[in-house]
Amino acid sequence: MIFSLLIEFPNFNIYSTPLLVLVLQGLIFAFLLLHKYRKEKSISYLLLAVILFIVCYHRTTYTIGFMDWYDTFRNTKINYYLISLSLFFVPFIYFYVRSITISDFRFKRKDILHFIPGVVYVFIKLFILIYDASLPGFASTQNGYLVENFQWKYLDPFVTAFTYIQEVVYLVLTFQLYYAYRKNIQQYFSNAYDLELNWIRNFLFIYTALFVYGLLQTIVDVAITDLSWTQRWWLQFLNALAIIYIGVKGYFTNTDKLLGLSFDGSLNFNTSRSQLVQDDNSPQMREKVESVTSFMEAEKPYLDAEINLITLSRKLNLSRAELSEIINSGLGKNFNDFVNGYRVEAVKQMLAEGKQEQLSLLGIALNCGFNSKATFNRVFKKLTHLSPSEYARTHS
Repeated sequence: MIFSLLIEFPNFNIYSTPLLVLVLQGLIFAFLLLHKYRKEKSISYLLLAVILFIVCYHRTTYTIGFMDWYDTFRNTKINYYLISLSLFFVPFIYFYVRSITISDFRFKRKDILHFIPGVVYVFIKLFILIYDASLPGFASTQNGYLVENFQWKYLDPFVTAFTYIQEVVYLVLTFQLYYAYRKNIQQYFSNAYDLELNWIRNFLFIYTALFVYGLLQTIVDVAITDLSWTQRWWLQFLNALAIIYIGVKGYFTNTDKLLGLSFDGSLNFNTSRSQLVQDDNSPQMREKVESVTSFMEAEKPYLDAEINLITLSRKLNLSRAELSEIINSGLGKNFNDFVNGYRVEAVKQMLAEGKQEQLSLLGIALNCGFNSKATFNRVFKKLTHLSPSEYARTHS
């Protein structure tokens, strides 16, 4: 009997094998992220590991199904033990993005409220298991009374609808958080390219596309025609592919660059105007603008690749808010463009002096305060409308 069951399960076929391979790779990255968390104590790695575990866990339901588990073990209680964690998934995505866009992020007690729907659902599922297990004949059937008469009829449709609504809300919140962060790093850092976290944007777009795909699939399944397991396989396969992208990018991307910088990417750095400067054209504003620009020209703090709004404000004996207002309102620029404008002018000066004969363009850029070739090329073209090499050729 056991031997015959082993022949039937597991069935490695064109549906089960790709899911199995991708899920196993996702689990490997999840454990690697846990190891990285233990080593570096950065909560972002722990949150991403949890996200990967949830995605892999959900794919497991379909993987073992395509391996013929349900046909082979007809009295299995798998529908009791495989509890959907979808209600936990998008809150974890939201907090993961928060953890890498806010320096020194910590969970607060009120953050637990985000996970209450998921906890309630888990307790309901446990109650269903305990109640059905107490009924006679439970061992000889796959699904008990509450599964068939309560869970499938009422609970699952409600949870599915609630999950889709929850995903829309959290996706909107997460996109707002990410784009506020992208905007605010320009007001805080002089070299912001490495902090833009483009892979997070790509991840959110991928997940949104998968969400829309899943929603349309559910609508078709409920309102038009019942979809077979093989027709639903593509959504599971695409989700499994996303696991690998998330795991690779999340593991190899340094998400600790904001640590110790007192930066909250979700806040607006220019929400209020100081009492000292009420008019952009006032004598006070002009005096402060002149003081800041004179300091930049004389002391050349822009040559420090790590200069940011706080470190520069300390050098000028100004508050962060006051310096931000002077740059934004008095000069009509954000901090990034303000500092990089001096760096570009320094590069132009070195090219005019013929320094390119001794140094490469990248070497000149590094001497002028840029921290990477990508940042230098993008900033230089933005401010001059020419690439560095084009400018060097036309102004040599």
